Amino acid sequence: MCGITGWVSFDRDLGTETAALDAMTETMACRGPDDRGVWAQGPAALGHRRLAIIDLPGGRQPMSTETPHGTVALVYSGETYNFTELRRELTDRGHRFTTDSDTEAVLRGYLEWGDALPERLNGMYAFALWDGRENKLVMVRDRMGIKPFYYQPTADGVLFGSEPKAV
Repeated sequence: MCGITGWVSFDRDLGTETAALDAMTETMACRGPDDRGVWAQGPAALGHRRLAIIDLPGGRQPMSTETPHGTVALVYSGETYNFTELRRELTDRGHRFTTDSDTEAVLRGYLEWGDALPERLNGMYAFALWDGRENKLVMVRDRMGIKPFYYQPTADGVLFGSEPKAV
């Protein structure tokens, strides 16, 4: 049971707002005792509290990758049941993995399939992905809504988290 948090503000650089993101992320401490992480760049900031289940050392979050046109960063809570099949297909398409986590399969899946990724996922999950190539936030929850995800629009963006207290 991980916890995710985040903030997107198109009117400010959140790279300097880490104290607020840290406070949001700490509200999720009960959801993830094994690790915590934050990532902030430009208008986006993502936080994560981790309960390690798959790939204990390699599944640290937020997970990000640099592309020639910008950073793509992900916070993910849940389990993707078909991640080994996705990894196999993505490897066949030329993607190289550095971890064994389902989180990386979701991140690389987005790089390959973009907004069509959720159609390929089988599992229970909630995630937020910042696509710095397009200055776009993607928020996704599983079809049944098993994993909680709350958000609050703001005047210049959005706040979100696994629990209302994070928002």
